[in-house]
Amino acid sequence: MKTQIKLPILILFLLAILVASCRSEVTEIIDDTQEPSLKANSTVAKLMKRISLNDGSNDNIIDNANCFNLQLPVTVIVNGLEIVVNSAEDFEVIEAIFDEFDDDDDSIQIEYPIRILLSDFTEVIINNQGEQNGFMNSCNGENEVDDDIECLDFQYPINVSIFNTTTEQIDRITIANDRQMHEFIEDLDEDDIANIDFPISIILLDGTEIIINSLEELEIDIDNAKDDCDEDDDYDYNDDDNNNLSEQEFTNLLTSCSWKVDELEINDQDLENFKNYALTFNPDGTVAAELDSNSSGGTWSVSSDNNGLRLTLTMDSLTEFNNNWRLHKIEEEDDDKDKVDLRTGRDKLELIKNCN
Repeated sequence: MKTQIKLPILILFLLAILVASCRSEVTEIIDDTQEPSLKANSTVAKLMKRISLNDGSNDNIIDNANCFNLQLPVTVIVNGLEIVVNSAEDFEVIEAIFDEFDDDDDSIQIEYPIRILLSDFTEVIINNQGEQNGFMNSCNGENEVDDDIECLDFQYPINVSIFNTTTEQIDRITIANDRQMHEFIEDLDEDDIANIDFPISIILLDGTEIIINSLEELEIDIDNAKDDCDEDDDYDYNDDDNNNLSEQEFTNLLTSCSWKVDELEINDQDLENFKNYALTFNPDGTVAAELDSNSSGGTWSVSSDNNGLRLTLTMDSLTEFNNNWRLHKIEEEDDDKDKVDLRTGRDKLELIKNCN
């Protein structure tokens, strides 16, 4: 004799299995033995939101505003030259134009309309300088305390499970960038239980990676690192060029090795025959310049004034080097050699450390 199962009973049976399966998944998410869940408006959630805010300071050389970014590409007129800025690397092109001469007045104009991205990733179209000024006035000033944390970043992707206790809906999401992280924290509701799939990583400004295994660790590490860097929220694109050296530190740098002349430009003339001269700055204040069989001696000294550090050179011959040079910039070359850029008006002397 065959047993017949009525269709309604079969459907109810299958629904019971489905509900039991969902309940099992919910139980797994809210199990008290697991890592505590991320809650809306908790301290760690607020810290995560501050990390995910859009930082508007990296393009300050153009817009002088810390709370929004220009959406690239954008066309600007820099000292009369039209520049199409396609990426952050093009900011260096603008800086190089500004740096070309010390005795000129630098200017930059933006060609409108443009699009800007606010700290919460809202996009706005700007049609003129007046509209832009309205948003600029809402930004904090130079180096003032603001909400965004720039000293560390999340290493994406980050996987999260979310259960809503009211709707009993379960979601599993993968967060791939700061915009998605910001939206996730913004949308987190009081009825939501969110579990992050640990471990995750955060990256400090110096490139150090920290492995995080719990919400407690995450809160502690963010709080410890959030103020450990200079967020560079100012409008001085040259403020990192000479590293705020003291006279003694600059003296120590010059006497640490011999230096090769990379460029000497006087009265807008590039003096190629002076390139590759080796300058040796001795601690006793004497200096020697040598290239093949040509050589010259002289004296040198370091001083400072309101415009920064100065290197005074006085050569017995090779008098083209003689000047009261102002330290314009110190930077690292691709091979990690220090490069010293010295200026006086339009005259330029560039030296590359040559310890060999």
